[in-house]
Amino acid sequence: MSRKEVPRAGLVKAALAGTITNQEGARALGLSVRQFQRLKSRVREEGMTGLCHRGRGRPSRRRLPPAVREQAATLLATTYAGFNDCHATEQLQERHHLALSRPSVRRLRRALGHPAKHRRRPPKARTRRTPEARMGALVQLDGSPFDWLEGRGPAMTLLGAIDDATGTVLALHFRPTEDLHGYTTLLQQLGLQDGLPLALYGDRLSVFVRNDSHWTLEEQLQGTQHPTHFGRMLQELGIGYIAAGSPQAKGRIERLWGTLQDRLVSELRLRGIATLEAANAFLPEFLADFNRRFAHAPADATALWRPLPRDFARVLSCRYARTVARDNTVQLGARWLGLPRRRSYAGCRVELRECLDGRLLVFQHGVLLAAQPAPGPDFVLTPRQAPSRDRRSPRTHSAVAQLAQDPRSPAAPIAQAPRTAAPALLVRRPSRPALTHPWRRAVTRRGRELQTL
Repeated sequence: MSRKEVPRAGLVKAALAGTITNQEGARALGLSVRQFQRLKSRVREEGMTGLCHRGRGRPSRRRLPPAVREQAATLLATTYAGFNDCHATEQLQERHHLALSRPSVRRLRRALGHPAKHRRRPPKARTRRTPEARMGALVQLDGSPFDWLEGRGPAMTLLGAIDDATGTVLALHFRPTEDLHGYTTLLQQLGLQDGLPLALYGDRLSVFVRNDSHWTLEEQLQGTQHPTHFGRMLQELGIGYIAAGSPQAKGRIERLWGTLQDRLVSELRLRGIATLEAANAFLPEFLADFNRRFAHAPADATALWRPLPRDFARVLSCRYARTVARDNTVQLGARWLGLPRRRSYAGCRVELRECLDGRLLVFQHGVLLAAQPAPGPDFVLTPRQAPSRDRRSPRTHSAVAQLAQDPRSPAAPIAQAPRTAAPALLVRRPSRPALTHPWRRAVTRRGRELQTL
């Protein structure tokens, strides 16, 4: 008997002996009086085995027909061997018209002794994070690629920032893609309207954090990788960055995208907006109405926004280390900038900053040497190289390449390696000093006499 049926034996015996009434026994077992009377009749006729369920041992009426079961088992062992349960269920339903559910396919696979293609992982336990109490303590930012214009215009990605304490949408900006220029513009809007927050909370996009496995020698000694261009801006502004481990960790802004993909899309359609510029021009009006409806007061009214530094526009830039050429100019891609002629900076290391507005600035030891205006209104701030390359020696790679190409150089490879083999290492040939070299000159008089023999 099952655990559910074991307590019935004692109560039915007590009812048959007249110790308890049928109503009391039925109330104790949670049954009706008529059902309890049926159990008493079965015990009188069959004994205690009459308490067992009558359907035990009988095949289910909803079981698969034997023909369908055999056909599905054959297909799972031959044609769809190696398919996962969901994929195999779809194929059996669509191609062979077999009305099977995924659990049925899983039971058939296990009966055949085939292992599962993917190991089932238990669900992860997640705890709800308590929102920050003060406004400006934590700001979540993210991007959402979506058909915001519903085919009326180009594909766009909406970048946004939301305050963790109040749910106030602080900034929104449309961009063609999720890039550095868009997030820097978002940071500029956030700083000019509210101020600098204490920390930002986002995902592990390569714009925010380093996802590559390359470590320079300086990074290995330092114990950490150099930040990205956006990370440099946050470091100089004193803003921390928290990289979320999952989309659920930044659920506040993820839920915001679901709301905006409904409300904002409808508002854009209502106004007939079909261009990226017009959509960005409409965002301030939409934000004012949205925050009025959905923002709430913080737990602590004391805000933690910090004022902007005076050189805020210079901080929002990509930085590169360059060596001044002999003609007193520096180059960044296709852009050339001449330094003032009051002195020669040839051979000096300077820092170039390409700002968000397109200006090109040259600094040496923190002093501005020269500036160049933006090349045009359509300028887009794009990283030209990784920040870690600025800290490498500028002559290392070029010198090694030149020595490797020169056959007379002692650093040239000894033999030409085949294409299929690993590249040959640069081996330095042993060299002997000439006879007239100072190292070969004897110091003592006896030594000089021996050299003349």
